[in-house]
Amino acid sequence: MITMLNLFYASGTSAMAPHILLQASGLPFTIEKVNLDQKTWANGDYNRINEKSYVPTLQTSPNTYLTECAVILEVIDSLADNQYAFNYGTDAYWQLRTWVNYIATELHKNFISPFRKGNWLPNTDESKQLVWQRVAPRLKFVEAHFAGPWLLGQKFTFADPYLFVMTNWMKRLDYPLAQFPKLAIFDAQMRQLQSVSEVLQIEGAPHSLTDK
Repeated sequence: MITMLNLFYASGTSAMAPHILLQASGLPFTIEKVNLDQKTWANGDYNRINEKSYVPTLQTSPNTYLTECAVILEVIDSLADNQYAFNYGTDAYWQLRTWVNYIATELHKNFISPFRKGNWLPNTDESKQLVWQRVAPRLKFVEAHFAGPWLLGQKFTFADPYLFVMTNWMKRLDYPLAQFPKLAIFDAQMRQLQSVSEVLQIEGAPHSLTDK
């Protein structure tokens, strides 16, 4: 039984997606900032909260913690009367699930470079180039199938905050977002949403991506 919503996040990470969705939904929630370099939070060892050592984590009761961004987004949507999804079992519902899983496994996964020095995004010239070689063709696929004005058409879904994390990472890494005009318009449109501007202000500057 869900009795609370407490989101563990780190600035600029994929946790921004559920943070945006929570902010937009109007659901009551709290947040806890995590230091991913030290694996700590305000009350100590973050690995005691999530032994996977990453964010997001959503606490839904005193002893229950959910992980994985795609799952957390769907949980939030279910609590918000499914206003960010489509009716269960419809073609549109399965298309939404397909896209969220694509973002999680083909985009999110490939942005996390094994060749970086610390942190979670590439932060050396070599690692940035290697990651770009992986994500560029996958972004091209999204661009080609982007319905507009949102990923799946006229309805803003829980896939959109997740996709925004990807376009935000492109900007942080100085990848050529202009090569993907639909995604560039989407990114600008997302930044105009009150929930997005509020979350960007709350989370503040993410960690540096300079070489270490």
